[in-house]
Amino acid sequence: MQSIPLQVLPSQVVSVVLAKQNCQITIYQKTTGLYFDLVVNGNPVVNTRLIRNAVPLVRYKHLGLLGDFMVMDMQGLSDPEYSGLGSRYQLTYIEAYEL
Repeated sequence: MQSIPLQVLPSQVVSVVLAKQNCQITIYQKTTGLYFDLVVNGNPVVNTRLIRNAVPLVRYKHLGLLGDFMVMDMQGLSDPEYSGLGSRYQLTYIEAYEL
């Protein structure tokens, strides 16, 4: 598992290479919760996925990502909100062999 650093911002884009995959992650707060978009090697993989505590965000291998992501509450069991990103709520990449 690898932690992806996030800032305390209501909307942000993070680019990172994971398992030789160029990943562009967008995290943004809406009134209905915190959301996740993912582009891998220029191809959209996930759009407007609601982030829940410790729930995988990609879920399906056929979408084109080796591995998966999840956001975990390090202080309890709450669903994340942007004000705790990078500290209380950690974005984690889980490699394929760890699933």
